[in-house]
This record gives sequence, structure tokens and C-alpha cells, in this order.
Amino acid sequence: MRVGVDATCWQNTRGYGRHARALLTTLVGLDKDNGYTFFMDSPQQLETVPREVEVRLVRASAPAAVAASANGHRSPLDMCKMSRAMSNREFDLLLFPSIYSYIPVFSRAKKVVMIHDVIAEKYPDLTVPRNTARFFWKTKVTLGRWQADAIVTVSDYSHKGIVEHFGLNPDSVFIVGEASDPIFGVLNDPTPTPHLKTLGLDGRHHYVVYLGGFSPHKNLEALVWAFAKLAVQQEFSNVRLVMIGDYEREVFHSYFATIRRQVLELGLEDRVVFTGYLPDAELVALLNVSTALVLPSFMEGFGLPAIEAAACGCPVIATRESPLPCLLGDGGIYVNPNKREDLELALTKVLASEALRQRMRTAGLAASRRLSWESAARQMIGVMQKVVMQ
Repeated sequence: MRVGVDATCWQNTRGYGRHARALLTTLVGLDKDNGYTFFMDSPQQLETVPREVEVRLVRASAPAAVAASANGHRSPLDMCKMSRAMSNREFDLLLFPSIYSYIPVFSRAKKVVMIHDVIAEKYPDLTVPRNTARFFWKTKVTLGRWQADAIVTVSDYSHKGIVEHFGLNPDSVFIVGEASDPIFGVLNDPTPTPHLKTLGLDGRHHYVVYLGGFSPHKNLEALVWAFAKLAVQQEFSNVRLVMIGDYEREVFHSYFATIRRQVLELGLEDRVVFTGYLPDAELVALLNVSTALVLPSFMEGFGLPAIEAAACGCPVIATRESPLPCLLGDGGIYVNPNKREDLELALTKVLASEALRQRMRTAGLAASRRLSWESAARQMIGVMQKVVMQ
């Protein structure tokens, strides 16, 4: 079987890109029976593509990882060029690892389209605020669902949301999970890196960490509010809030300026650190010396940062509106994202009890080890085989 893959989000530094790189790399490494062709629109990071893969570069005026932003859209000419290339009749199946970079194609090949979640559908004002961008998003999702022979998502939670929101047959939506990359793990002698030390993260404080983007649906105003409540208490004077994410080159809808202003208005500038983008080695070092990771989003389709933190032995406080209660179990405390007081209480409990943190660490490590990209890749192979045989 010849499989054509939309790999235009390979260069994305956020969740879509990480997911595509991990899943596709593992997939082509395991699947020796089929041939894979990656369609990419930028030469960046070509050296990281598995050697078993044929790469076809369809140059774009702006890569999809940049152009498909909350405030814009891809060039029609760029999309036509990619559509024409992927519509080649030599392929038996076309795989789109994310609806984010989907484009319509015109061929008899079976089509597998991944829809990670329905966050943009449930919270359009917080994710795709401009009417033009919202129109293009809805059109893309509609065409993707219409053309798909199978829709794939990343969790039971997202499966339920997709089936209910779009009114689909549950049997037409498949689940292919996620996992943390192997680099995320417990270090024998965890110490902050030189770069982390320049940010003031030298390991002498308790760190409450947030990892992700600064989109409004991430509910970060609630996190800063809850931290401010703790910051005035003497017993938590040694706690720092560390917010990790690339706020300078964000292509998704961002309200970083709002969060930054809130920090200043609450007088927390000496207690909150914005690190910007951190490479994985830096993340692992920081998570290994952190007290808790907090993911307070209004919704998460999977919640990969929480899984990465758990793999590093870091306790997790996360939203109930996610699959994380099922994925991590006792490795986390789960809060109603609409109740800020729940978040404050959870932070207080975790910061005040070393025994609780140790129990959460043990449970989180065990839960994260049950997830693997190999398992996810085998699930995807099964879906592709089933679709082609239909």
C-alpha cells in the first residue's frame, strides 16, 4: 500500500507538530509493509524526517505551520498546489494527522483525517475570534469530515465530543492515543540548566509550572488569580509560578498581553516567570525540579503536557474537561475550570503536603508508562488497514 501523508505541520512547535513528528516517526518505523510519502511545504527540519520516507517538497509562499493561524489562512494557490500533488493516483490512502492543515484532495484514495478535539467548535470566541478565520476553519472541518473515510481522534473524551457535536456514527470515529516522548523521564540528578538559571530558576524555590500556549481557552487568568491568593500567604512565600510557552511567535489566538498585564496589576512580577519557548531538554530539567504542573484549560482533547510532566515525576493539577482523570488517575487532582476556588484549593493541597505529592508522583509515573507512541502507531496501522479493506 502506498500512503501519502500531509506532513505540513511537521515544523509546528506546538502540540500539532509534536504529535505529528512522534506518531509519524514511530508509524513508518514499525510499518515495513507499506511505503510512505510525506508532503511538506518547507525545507525546515527535513533532516529530522525518517530515512525510510520519500519526501516531496511542495514549496509554499508561507508554510502551513505559519499561514494557518488564528488571524489568517493559507494562500489559495499554495493549497491548490498541495492538493494537486496529493491527488496523485499512485496512492491507496491519504493520511492527514491534523484537521489544522487539511486541504481537499481529488482522488480515489481512501482518506483518514485526524480531528484532535472540538475546542474551536465549543469555544470559537476564545480560539478563532475573527469571522473570516472562523469561516475558513468551519469550511475546512466540514470538507475534511465530508471527504474522510475514517475520522481519528486522540482520546475517549474527544471521541465523545466529536460524535455529539457533529452527530456522527460512533463507529466511524476511531481512537489513536498519544504519549510523552522518551526524553521525558526522571533524571538521576536533576539540576536546572545554565539557561534556566539565567531565568532565575535555580532550584531554590517551589515551582508551579504551566506549559502550553497562551490562548484564552487555556484559562490562565484563573491560574494567575489562584496563584495570587497563595502568594500573599507566608507559608507559600517560596513558591514561583513558571509559565512556559512561545509568546513571541504564536500563530494561534493569544492573549499573552492580558496575562502579562494581570501579573503586573497583581504585583506578581517578582513571583511569575515567563520563559518563552524551551527545548525538550530544558523542559525535562525543569519538570524534574518542579512541585506541580497545572493545566486549567476549559477543555483539552488530550492534555499532553500533563502526561509529559507525570513522566518526569511531577504531580499534576488539571481540568476535568479532558481525558486526564482517566489517563492519570491518582497522578493528578482534577478541577472544574469554571471554579477558580477549586484551583486555589488544589494548589494549596499539593503545595502543603509532601506525602500527597509523593503519592501523586508514584501514580503519575505508573500511568505515563502505560502510554506509548508504539501503541498509538499500531492503532493507526489498524485503522488504515480497516479503511483500505472497506
